[in-house]
Amino acid sequence: MHDSDHFPPVPLTIEGSSILHQMLRVRWREWRALNQSRRDEIVGQASAIAGLLESDGSGLFSLLGHKGDLMMVHFRKCFDEIGEVERSLTRLALWDYLEQTTSYLSVVELGLYESTAQVYASLAEREVAPRSPEWNKEIEETLARQRQAMQPRLYPEVPPHKYLCFYPMDRRRGEQKNWYQLPMAERQRQMQDHGAIGRRYAGTVKQIISGSIGFDDWEWGVDLFADDPLVFKRLIYEMRFDEVSAVYALFGSFYVGQRTPAAQLGKLLQV
Repeated sequence: MHDSDHFPPVPLTIEGSSILHQMLRVRWREWRALNQSRRDEIVGQASAIAGLLESDGSGLFSLLGHKGDLMMVHFRKCFDEIGEVERSLTRLALWDYLEQTTSYLSVVELGLYESTAQVYASLAEREVAPRSPEWNKEIEETLARQRQAMQPRLYPEVPPHKYLCFYPMDRRRGEQKNWYQLPMAERQRQMQDHGAIGRRYAGTVKQIISGSIGFDDWEWGVDLFADDPLVFKRLIYEMRFDEVSAVYALFGSFYVGQRTPAAQLGKLLQV
């Protein structure tokens, strides 16, 4: 019999698209000071570049509330491409009239609790030592199979829905409750229960989870796309009663934006 206490505590994950969220505020006083022809020229240049970025995996959103005016979300294959996107934006004349209030960097992440438990148990039954060459080989084969099977989820397009809700989050670490000290089997149980709630909303909301440990100030980023913004409230409120959220979740700031095609950027900048 295998002893799960001797399994590595870290569940396997597979990663896909790199994601950058940019929250921007328009410097309205400086923008209004320009004459109309100059504003039109700047908007024309920015709309053309935004259209190219849109075709490559970016989305433009009009932010609701005081946290900014615009939110841009970029899905790319790697960080190098994210860097190219950032540089292309800073070369725009419009950038002189924008203030980046915050940003968030992450990568699409799929946790493999079930596959992890299965492959760890199989290796333990055969008395394969953790992190030995044989262990590492089978782990990599498992990851390769999962990457192939999950390719569409690892490299998604920006969903076309009308609204986006983005927020970062952590798993709680405290004196009494520490997510990272729970046994893997217990974390797996709680995440299965947690995921079951999200699956009930599968027809009305598209959820993309990204990992940001080592990349940004929180551990995960959550993107929810829907045509009805009330779905965000209902889904997140229901999840607050779920054990993994009620006990262990810590949430950052929430950002809600309305999808705006690049060709309509001028409407957002009208004075």
